[in-house]
Amino acid sequence: MVFDPNLFQSDTDELEDINILLQYLKQQKPEVLEQIAQSASPEVKQIISQNVQGLVGMLPSEDFNVQIVTDRENMANLLASAMMTGYFLRRMEQRMELDANLGNTNSLNGE
Repeated sequence: MVFDPNLFQSDTDELEDINILLQYLKQQKPEVLEQIAQSASPEVKQIISQNVQGLVGMLPSEDFNVQIVTDRENMANLLASAMMTGYFLRRMEQRMELDANLGNTNSLNGE
């Protein structure tokens, strides 16, 4: 899954005036965005999936013909929530790795 900078195409003029992050994303090559998206661990992807399912609601598809209808603004909020969750989880994953590495360093020093 890759961020599509054209997602906000109709609102672009208005958003670009106030959103420097959107401007930055639009300047990135698709390969860069793909590489960043692929760097998410399976654990992060699982948590995001569970989070989105919790936000949308999850009914077993074998028993229900589930259709979700929403407007553009609510869908954008859902996407933003999933993206922020992903960024937060990736940062926490990096922090966990750093803590583990620092813990290993301290044990090597006899502390």
